[in-house]
Amino acid sequence: EVVETYEDHGISGATGRDKRPALDKLMKDATRRRFDIVAAWSIDRMGRSVHTVSAIMADLEALGIGQYYQQQAIDTTTPSGKAMVQMCAVFAEFERGMMQERIKAGIDRARANGTKSGKPIGRPRVLAEVEDAVRAARAEGKGIRKIAREVGVGTGTVQRLVNASS
Repeated sequence: EVVETYEDHGISGATGRDKRPALDKLMKDATRRRFDIVAAWSIDRMGRSVHTVSAIMADLEALGIGQYYQQQAIDTTTPSGKAMVQMCAVFAEFERGMMQERIKAGIDRARANGTKSGKPIGRPRVLAEVEDAVRAARAEGKGIRKIAREVGVGTGTVQRLVNASS
């Protein structure tokens, strides 16, 4: 008999119990002995660190509540099941750490290449010929708008180039 379904939608398993209301409710209901076993899709749904999963396991075990994880086909009411949960938690933590390293390396590589998400950072620079034409027109005393129209760039670009040469 299924007593209740506990789901934390959109909340990472890496966050603590205090930020996972459904997990918190599950643990409170376990204390109230509303059920005999917790069935979860996968171990990483309980937590992403060995510490978190071990703490949840220890709390449930102390209450006499078993656990079953469908994806890994692990039943913690057996000694081998308890050992397998611990090993799976180690790999879940390892996997999360590897993901974080890959993401950080990708961001660092993008920064080193002067891009963000594969796109150049900032606006593209104008050609040197355009810069020279703007400076020459300004030296003749022409206004910002007239220069922008003649050269074919925005007034902001002309203003930036004029201010840079002042």
